[in-house]
Amino acid sequence: MQPPDSPTPAQDLQRILESARRLGVELDEAEALQWLTAMAAGEPGGDLVVDTRQGIFGHKVSMLDFSPEELDHFRHVGALVEIADVPGQVETALALSGSAAQSRIQSHPGDCDFFERVNILAPSREEACRILAQVLREKALSARRGPTYQLIEVKFGSWPEDLVVRGQPVRKGNPISWTPAEIEAGAIEAFRPEGTPRQVTWEEAAQDPGWCKLDWIIADAVHGELANASNMLDVTWEAPDGAITPLDGYLDPYFQEVYLESESIPLFSKLAQHVSADALDEYVAQLEKEVEKYLTRDLNYGKAAKRMYNVFRLTGRYAEAAYLRELFDEPATLLYRVWSLLRAIEDALTPGSPISRKALRAQADELVLDVVETLEGHQEREIVRRLLDLRESLSDEAEGEAWRERIKVARDEVIRVVNNFFYERLTAVPEIKAYIERF
Repeated sequence: MQPPDSPTPAQDLQRILESARRLGVELDEAEALQWLTAMAAGEPGGDLVVDTRQGIFGHKVSMLDFSPEELDHFRHVGALVEIADVPGQVETALALSGSAAQSRIQSHPGDCDFFERVNILAPSREEACRILAQVLREKALSARRGPTYQLIEVKFGSWPEDLVVRGQPVRKGNPISWTPAEIEAGAIEAFRPEGTPRQVTWEEAAQDPGWCKLDWIIADAVHGELANASNMLDVTWEAPDGAITPLDGYLDPYFQEVYLESESIPLFSKLAQHVSADALDEYVAQLEKEVEKYLTRDLNYGKAAKRMYNVFRLTGRYAEAAYLRELFDEPATLLYRVWSLLRAIEDALTPGSPISRKALRAQADELVLDVVETLEGHQEREIVRRLLDLRESLSDEAEGEAWRERIKVARDEVIRVVNNFFYERLTAVPEIKAYIERF
């Protein structure tokens, strides 16, 4: 609950309205006040909320930002990316995360991100790892390519030593990225720094599965565009005595997910009992490390703003969160989606992709039209110029690196404009500016 001397939601709203008006940010006062009131009514972590009509559930902080408008679409994509249950052996709970889980406020969402809890019942950790390796490989190969999708990579296992892979150095302990061809072969050909060959097998990676994630490029028929779809796995082993052990050493909290099937509640409830009592503090600390990264090293104020929104809404700084919430619904945040789609186009240029060059050109045309209709002035001219250059590169006979270099130039320009947009709006609010200056 709020302390007695803390501002009321109405007082907080007036403060953020002043900042919004200075920058011309459109803010729905009634909707913002409703959100502030709902967030202030309870502890920051919130409780589990179940929407029985839609058959979805999640924490209050997630459910307030989720719109069921495109739920059927998300479930359709989820059928492509999810790990299926294996009765008596593998039980799962699939959820939306990222901008997809915040679809009520993300007028121009980026990637289609999923999060899946995968609990493996096995007599030993070694057997659990073997089962994971089997189901993950079967999933990757069965969903490798189709008329509207292509698997890009799978993260599975950790490098056992410093190696050179595909001409690039990799460090011991970092996640292994597998191409579809390497998954099919069951091995990655590498070299030690001194030049001796070294083969890393799928079975060897299974001994230390670490961070598991699958990434696809899909042709999104609902939105008429290319998109990245991913599934981040949180894998646990359940021993015969009921003990739960995360296979990557850490059981993820559940403050930013919307689960797609109410039938998953028993599994969620079972696993939630084992989440650390300090999970909220640890999650916020992790988010702030990412904020620092995007404010200092990998400069991206758009990504920093998204993470700051989650920090603020989970730590009771609701006024600042409400202001950032409106930024994601601003027309100019179309630029954030354009940047994501540029990355999707780059992924689609991989050899053997089912995404045709004609589809890529149509995507570029749609981006140009969206920018022209949404933005004005210097921003529009810069982005349109870059997108037209991208369109031209997709029309000629250039291959490989020629395409990629042009796309990189266009993407870097979009990131620059997105950074300028978010920086101006973030630093206009004194409290957010002070938070940024901490880093």
